[in-house]
Amino acid sequence: MSVKVEGGGHHGQAEAIQHGIARALVEWDEDFKPTLKAKGYLTRDSRKKERKKYGKRKARRSKQWRKR
Repeated sequence: MSVKVEGGGHHGQAEAIQHGIARALVEWDEDFKPTLKAKGYLTRDSRKKERKKYGKRKARRSKQWRKR
């Protein structure tokens, strides 16, 4: 089996492949669904990169504050 993925890091790509294979197995045979769902393979990781806010260096990192 060969899989092509783009973007993200090694761990994110591995999880995307795992999720895709799990969905393909369920589409092929519905009997896999309870087992894969119990293991959490059918749930997509919904975490996304937080957007940068104005007035800050990054999403949450503030500009360096100088006392004097």
